[in-house]
Amino acid sequence: MKKVYYLLFGIILTFSAMSAIIYNNQQPKALESITFFPIDPKVSFTAFDTSLKPLKKNIVLWQIKSNLDRHAYLRQDAGMLYSNGRLIGRLGGWKQHTASLTQEKRVPVTASSFLQAFTFHHAELHERGGQIFSAQAMSQDHLYLIKQNADNFISFRSPNTTNQSSWKDRLDEQTERMLRYSWNKAVRHYAIHLKDYQAYPLNEFSQKASDTFPGFTKDETAKMIGRLWEGLYKNYFLSITKQDGSKADPTGSTIPLILLAKDKTHLLVLTETVKGESILLRQMIGDAD
Repeated sequence: MKKVYYLLFGIILTFSAMSAIIYNNQQPKALESITFFPIDPKVSFTAFDTSLKPLKKNIVLWQIKSNLDRHAYLRQDAGMLYSNGRLIGRLGGWKQHTASLTQEKRVPVTASSFLQAFTFHHAELHERGGQIFSAQAMSQDHLYLIKQNADNFISFRSPNTTNQSSWKDRLDEQTERMLRYSWNKAVRHYAIHLKDYQAYPLNEFSQKASDTFPGFTKDETAKMIGRLWEGLYKNYFLSITKQDGSKADPTGSTIPLILLAKDKTHLLVLTETVKGESILLRQMIGDAD
């Protein structure tokens, strides 16, 4: 009787293990990559938004919401939050067979900060016949949070008083000075010829994403944006890929500078780790890829 019991127990364990393997193999590898596929012009996001809302004292509610006009095989939203030019948070939600995604996080802020949040909204659509298409959008928000004292913070997007204007100028200058020093250091380190590129900090890139970039058609712009985020997600958002192939936590890294090659073949991403290491990422966007 015991032999029968052990035999049945072994069969159950084997079946459970096989079921787990089958189940895991059926799950999308969403945490590993965002994959660019041709854009389907018939599919669009009906709503997409990134927002920063001050709560009590020094807490900011960071929200990301998006809705596609139909269910998709896979929906993903990848969001990054920066304080004074350095990464302090990430949101990377995904779901299968849905149209909508909502994410939020309460973020404590301990000092006066210029907060900037950027999100890439993505959908992977599987059509009959095995064809795969994409839909994509970008959104962003910003907020100035000023510490008056230990128990009092004020917040604004656009200054309404002389004091707020003074704080905005101070934080803008501090952030821009740090970023320009970081980017220029990377340009010198990697001997990049800036005359061959169009340069856009990620905040400016996000603003222009709904339009076309100089020298790019609408279709080329969409492909370039998709390729950018395909690389950013894998080699920056999840972890920074360094030149030697090792990985680094992106927390504390600087807002990326996007360099678009004027020959439309590739783009470069420049950033700096929290330890001050200059990072160069390269993503192909032209027909040769």
